[in-house]
Amino acid sequence: MTSSPSGRRASRSSLSAAASRRVERPAPLREAVYDALLELIVNRTLTPGQHLVEAELAEYLGVSRQPVREALQRLQTDGWVDLRPAQGAFVHTPTEEEADQLLAVRSVLETYSAKLAAEHATAQDVKQLRKLQKAGEDALAAADVDRLVDANANLHAAVAAIGRNKVLAEMIGLVDRRVRWYYTPIARPRSRDSWNEHAELIAAIADGDGDRAGEVMHRHAEQTRQTYHDRRTSESD
Repeated sequence: MTSSPSGRRASRSSLSAAASRRVERPAPLREAVYDALLELIVNRTLTPGQHLVEAELAEYLGVSRQPVREALQRLQTDGWVDLRPAQGAFVHTPTEEEADQLLAVRSVLETYSAKLAAEHATAQDVKQLRKLQKAGEDALAAADVDRLVDANANLHAAVAAIGRNKVLAEMIGLVDRRVRWYYTPIARPRSRDSWNEHAELIAAIADGDGDRAGEVMHRHAEQTRQTYHDRRTSESD
């Protein structure tokens, strides 16, 4: 059956109207500036509560103020920056409740992730985890906080990938940057205990013991959550 002329005209009219709602292609510079500022926030080069001056950030990144302004607006939407009328932009200061909620969700997701990893891990997977563990221990010996944070994120991401559940791994990835943000100031006080717990986790995964791996990961995540809480409490005293 062929379409009637009136039907074709209606279709063209509908598409013409929809053209005004066409999705814009991503602007590479805008994305690059957003990612650069977000990384500076996550690694705490830009600290919670810090005033963000467009001109200074633009000069630092070697760009104009426009992509910086656009990035700050997006960072506000994503909860990383607060835009205050007549004052400007400030790095968001997470509340105790925000941190507790995120770390609680992380605990649930990664407990299940560890259980799945133990059930699916191959000998090569375990070898990779031990390599990542060694990288973390080397960073610990060097007292390098940046490397510690990266090594911690890499090991947790590897455990998620080994579990062979893409949806779960994506959900863990969504909270990863905020976990890194919260973890950075406690990386040093948590360091030795954290990497001992990682070693225990890897042993459980290597043994294929899902229940034990889940228990170790749950305890590990909850201890990180408690350490963050204790640090905030001591700062407020």
